[in-house]
Amino acid sequence: MHRGFALRWSHGTVAELLTGRHNSLGLLRLLLASAVVVSHARILGYGGKEYLHTFTGGQTDLGKLSVYGFFVLSGILVTRSGMRLGLGRFLWHRALRIFPGFWVCLMVAAFVAAPLLYWRLHSTLDGFNGPHGPFDYLTSNWAVATNQYDISGVMADGRSAGLVHNGAFNGALWSLRYEFLCYLAVATLAVIGVLTRARRAVLLITAVLGWLVIRQASTDAFWAGPYDARILENFQLPPFGQINTSFLIYLGFAFALGAVIELYKEKIPVSDPLGVAALAVLLGSLHYGYLFTVGIPAFAYVLVWLAIRLPAAFRRVGAKHDYSYGIYIYGFLVQQTLALLGYTRWGLPAYLALTFVFTLLLAMASWHFVERPAMRLKDLRLGKGRRGDDAQPARQAPDKPVPSSEDVYAGASPR
Repeated sequence: MHRGFALRWSHGTVAELLTGRHNSLGLLRLLLASAVVVSHARILGYGGKEYLHTFTGGQTDLGKLSVYGFFVLSGILVTRSGMRLGLGRFLWHRALRIFPGFWVCLMVAAFVAAPLLYWRLHSTLDGFNGPHGPFDYLTSNWAVATNQYDISGVMADGRSAGLVHNGAFNGALWSLRYEFLCYLAVATLAVIGVLTRARRAVLLITAVLGWLVIRQASTDAFWAGPYDARILENFQLPPFGQINTSFLIYLGFAFALGAVIELYKEKIPVSDPLGVAALAVLLGSLHYGYLFTVGIPAFAYVLVWLAIRLPAAFRRVGAKHDYSYGIYIYGFLVQQTLALLGYTRWGLPAYLALTFVFTLLLAMASWHFVERPAMRLKDLRLGKGRRGDDAQPARQAPDKPVPSSEDVYAGASPR
């Protein structure tokens, strides 16, 4: 692999250079997750607009843009996993990567943060365990769904008191259902052989999703994506709850772009001029419009280019310990808790610093005590040597299972 930094038209292909852990995907995921926390600070702590909202003319903001970045990266890594594993093993890996950390996060919100904040507001816990209380919160949201946002009216009372500006305990979890639906789509395509024998079908799916996006976004330079796409009907999908069709299309398009990059990686050059040009297109579309017609595809290439071309020292970030998922699932909860406790009175820099301190501590605990131990079960035999599913992973499993790059990195998106 090329280790120099001289600008060249081509250093090789994505297939040659984006392999194993010799890349900066861990750093990029950490930056995207942290960007969500930074973006939320203004709106959760002070009721203002998120960063980049004005710069982009209302098209997006720093947090939402990070969501698209996460879906692109997940599209690459989850598609790779889908081609490598059988159906049962694939779903088992994806479930281990999302559910244990997610469930513990729900319990922290329900049984640690919620009673503390309820006491802060009412000086008693009487009435805490009533309708829409902590147990309802768990049963309503366990399937990576956010069917209940508040717990015992804590955030509603906090808004009435002027302490918080959002009614959700952990509104960032909303995107998990769409990510998991993308996982199920990959599983379906893998089972019917599309990923290995008919990859052009993925190109067609991506083109259709792109057409649905462009059909709307091309009529308005500053179209705000799914936040403007209100003409599409929502639908109920048990156990995930209500699905916003517009979010499914827009986020699905970003995920599909990543899938196409993975499937056609041997044809995609890693080019510095192309990388710089894609970055210019992204920045231009953010400020001058048409983000969803040209900016998001350019963003997909920028992420791949950076993952390969950033200095080698950055490749160590997240290579062994991936805190990005924990930062995502705990950032919003920490910010709401600090705001309701009144720590916004010290100003945005102090509020943001406290947010990162507590969020990182929780993210580290989540990784070391929940996520990584759960991922050690990834090679657990799910059956007795079923061909093409459990037999191959069991045969290849080392004595001490080490998560592969897609298992470490492919997790939920932030927001």
